[in-house]
Amino acid sequence: MVEMKFICDRMLGKLAVWLRISGYDTLYVGDFKIEDEDEFLLKNFEDRILLTKDRRLFEKAKKIGREVFLVRSNDIAEQMKELKSIGVKFQIVMDRCSVCNSLLRIPSKEEALEVLKEQGLPADMLERYELWFCEKCKKLYWMGSHWINMVRFLKKIED
Repeated sequence: MVEMKFICDRMLGKLAVWLRISGYDTLYVGDFKIEDEDEFLLKNFEDRILLTKDRRLFEKAKKIGREVFLVRSNDIAEQMKELKSIGVKFQIVMDRCSVCNSLLRIPSKEEALEVLKEQGLPADMLERYELWFCEKCKKLYWMGSHWINMVRFLKKIED
């Protein structure tokens, strides 16, 4: 099976985050400094499915044969349900940074302690949690209370 990769327009930032959390390689146009977003989305990263809420952009993409999906809802839960129709599975994978899309890895003890100190977090988190690290953002991830909230949200999507 070929892994789906995406690029999201500016109106789908939250969706891009959830796709990254679910393990999908997802770019977000808001992460790039560009003048003409439509032109950029149409002409770049053609190996990715373009996700857009812009009907005109959707029509232009279809016209040139670009793989594109028109997201209709403004609600993130409904947007996620819409993507299920093309085979997207939402789950917590934690192999991509939700901020920059880089691959995560297990941090060294030194890296983890440095980031915990910088963020004013207790050093004992190193023993209490499994940690993931984004080398690009220098961000740590762990299964805290936010994790429980994310699981609840995903359960709501399934129901």
